[in-house]
Amino acid sequence: MSSTADLSLSALPEFPEVQAGDDLAVLVMERLGSAGWTLRDGDVLVVAQKVVSKAEGRRVDLAEIVPSARAIALAERVAKDARLVELILSESRRVVRTARDVLIVEHRLGFIMANAGVDQSNVASRKGDENWALLLPENPDASAERLRSSIAAQSGRSVGIIINDSFGRPWRVGTVGVAIGVAGWPAILDLRGQPDRFGRTLRVTVVGHADEIAAAASLLMGQSSEGRPVVLVRGLMPAAPPSDGKALLRPAAEDLFR
Repeated sequence: MSSTADLSLSALPEFPEVQAGDDLAVLVMERLGSAGWTLRDGDVLVVAQKVVSKAEGRRVDLAEIVPSARAIALAERVAKDARLVELILSESRRVVRTARDVLIVEHRLGFIMANAGVDQSNVASRKGDENWALLLPENPDASAERLRSSIAAQSGRSVGIIINDSFGRPWRVGTVGVAIGVAGWPAILDLRGQPDRFGRTLRVTVVGHADEIAAAASLLMGQSSEGRPVVLVRGLMPAAPPSDGKALLRPAAEDLFR
């Protein structure tokens, strides 16, 4: 495994509010140029899911949602807006756990997460307009690949792209950034078969590499009003072939808690 002892993370300054139809690659390159930054081969750009979803037009007006009987019954149990619950169900394969203010589902993409990633923070167009919700990208890996290839064409540089989102975790308090889409970079590092410092062969060590990068970038992105959705990560050395974000999902046959 190749590692680094010197790593830098920098949030792109003054990133504009993203609207449906915006070209994220163009916006990223413009902000890099305005900041006087140039990309290098091996850089990683971590992009917040929220701006990807906004650019892809994944914003939904709750006023247009008609909740089903199932959504209405579930909304009463979890104390949520029935229209929001209908959206969550439409994005989900199954409901995993429920409690008051808690709705954990298996997203249609395989993520186990709260509310299927349906979010209302920093989504409204203006203050007081709380009738909007934002869905995850239709295919985060494909979104990451489109962004990677477009930035490569504009910059001439080979960079990795990670789309991150904030997930809660079983048995741990608080949310952390995780990777939901990856392109041009290894999502995991399989260290099985390699020796440790004392020559003992590693047998079970598989590193969620893209998740580690996503969490680090979240320190700069913040979770509320910071407005820093893109982070440039420099100094990493890829130690495995590129893989997509689906590599981070544990197969059902290996899930001891399913």
